[in-house]
Amino acid sequence: MKKFYSLFLTIMLVFGLSNLQAQDKNNPWQFSFGTNAIDVEADSNTQFADFFDVDGNWNVAKSPISMFTVSKYIGDNLSLGFGASFNNISKYATGSPDGSDMTSFMRDRVTNDYFNADVMLKYDLSDALPIRVLGMDFEPFVGVGPGWTWFDDQNGLTGNLSLGVNHWFNDVFGFTLMSEFRHNMDNMQRTSRIKPLDEGGTMRWSAMLSVKFGGTDTDGDGIYDDHDECPEVPGLEEFNGCPDTDSDGIQDSEDDCPMVAGLAEYNGCPDTDGDGISDNKDRCPKVAGLESMGGCPDTDGDGITDTKDACPKVAGPSENKGCPWPDTDGDSVVDKDDNCPEVPGTVANNGCPEGPTEDDMAKITELSRGIQFAFGATTFTEGTPPVLDAIVSIILKYPDANFSVEGHTDSIGTKSFNQSLSEGRAAAVVDYLSSRNVSADRLNAVGFGENNPLDTNVSSEGRANNRRVEILFVK
Repeated sequence: MKKFYSLFLTIMLVFGLSNLQAQDKNNPWQFSFGTNAIDVEADSNTQFADFFDVDGNWNVAKSPISMFTVSKYIGDNLSLGFGASFNNISKYATGSPDGSDMTSFMRDRVTNDYFNADVMLKYDLSDALPIRVLGMDFEPFVGVGPGWTWFDDQNGLTGNLSLGVNHWFNDVFGFTLMSEFRHNMDNMQRTSRIKPLDEGGTMRWSAMLSVKFGGTDTDGDGIYDDHDECPEVPGLEEFNGCPDTDSDGIQDSEDDCPMVAGLAEYNGCPDTDGDGISDNKDRCPKVAGLESMGGCPDTDGDGITDTKDACPKVAGPSENKGCPWPDTDGDSVVDKDDNCPEVPGTVANNGCPEGPTEDDMAKITELSRGIQFAFGATTFTEGTPPVLDAIVSIILKYPDANFSVEGHTDSIGTKSFNQSLSEGRAAAVVDYLSSRNVSADRLNAVGFGENNPLDTNVSSEGRANNRRVEILFVK
């Protein structure tokens, strides 16, 4: 017996140098074997220390292998298993022959055979209650289930509650320590007058070596198929079993260049010229360039690669082979495209000023005074269309300029009527201008009613000045 315990402790120390936890989902089967001790006075102990009274209460099995369990992982930290043990009981309490006196106990040195057969549902607590002692990780568990006990000429059903720990030396081997309270569900036949088997229960202590098996590793890379994303190709644990052929830290399935070491930001491909474009996408992989140029350089930034640019250091258009066109007025519109080559303008306005000149705006203002309407109406008087045509000719000179058409009235009539009238007259002017090829998107009609008079509304002359349409340039 002493030799067995010495061997057991030696195995623990040797394998304890490694601390890999086996996963039940990978190795679903667990087989444990070892020794056990029975305390048949569990219900009689009045002090906690009595549970660990080895000399007084424990019946230690004579055989080093007196207990075994086998279980299978079924999911969600649960395992279902079967176990059996045998022992020789010589330390137990007895009562009076007729069973009336169950308070007086004595030690009986007569040895009786003791057998157990159990079913246990085990729940792994390691996720919720991790335990680490002396540098080793332990997996605590609880178990519950029925059992059957045979003692001498007695037998009966028990309800079992277990508490234990597993420690795994590696993915396969470990040891298990477990304590178990076995409550007798019904009284056994009291032929030998043993109180704990008539009522209450017993304690069983066990120490076992454990082996896990049943996992599959098709490619032999040490990663079980359940966790191996590439189960048929040897790979690395950090990539869940998938390979990294070029050893660049990027698994082959995510590596655009799996045979050549590269960088993560380029999906595993190298960037030889350091221009931020991986070699597999770089038309000039040995010369730093631009992404827009396919990795080739464009020194003058004119959108033409240096190899195709006749003036690689001076920006120019492609139609002139990368060389610049002349721009006399310096407005960024080359002379060949400039409608006003000697006057700075805008690109949007073909080299001419984008907005109307002060002179043209003055003409529009003067002409606007000739916009007349019938009394209280939005229809033009006979002389108004020619005035509007003259305004159109000026506006068309500035195709990108926007204008606001503002209608105003005098104070005769109600405010609501005047407001509606001013809006209608402004809209009538916009409609006319639009009919003469002035884009409606460039025009905005606004009515102000009688709110913005230029003159007094007391005199007829003042009211005439207040009845007006103004056309303003919108910058």
